[in-house]
Amino acid sequence: MTTNSSSQIAAVQTQSTAASTPTSSVRLAGFLKAQHIHKKDFADMIGVTLSYVYNLLDGTQSFSTRTTTLERIAVVMQTEPNTFPEYKGSAQAPKDALTDPGVRFLTDRQTRLGLSNVQLLKRLPKGLRLTMVDMWRGASPLPLDWSQLGALAQVLEISPAELYTYWQARLQQYLIGGGIEPMENMGLLNAMFDGAKTYLVTHQQP
Repeated sequence: MTTNSSSQIAAVQTQSTAASTPTSSVRLAGFLKAQHIHKKDFADMIGVTLSYVYNLLDGTQSFSTRTTTLERIAVVMQTEPNTFPEYKGSAQAPKDALTDPGVRFLTDRQTRLGLSNVQLLKRLPKGLRLTMVDMWRGASPLPLDWSQLGALAQVLEISPAELYTYWQARLQQYLIGGGIEPMENMGLLNAMFDGAKTYLVTHQQP
């Protein structure tokens, strides 16, 4: 009798805990409301369609189990993906992008300015939001597109000279990875980067 009573109490406590824990859909809906994020903007941030966001928020359907989507949602919310019960990924060592000096520079500047992830994303052009999210989660390195970097630089109050240093290192890494032998092409690389620096830093504003 005592055993049955204990089992019943445990079952009731488990049900009570489950009932008091918001579902992922409810949690996400509360976040979007609290941060005043439109569903379309959130779709841009995590790289999905508007209809997919509606499905995420629809408590009558299963929440997403896509690892990439859940990691992006977690990054925007500034939480760990494993706080979502649907997340089946495992803790891994930092990815290459997290060791990218350019990405670290951007995130350090964001911290200095006191900007949350949502605050920064809202200030960025829509086409750059997903790129920023993937940089945060360690899936993408610093962009090579100078116009994209320029948009980031304006929001993060970074000068062209500061930005150029990291862009050159990233482009050089890209060229070497593509098969260019740096020592045998040193003259070409130096001339190319000197010209790029003069144009981008001296004559252009990012």
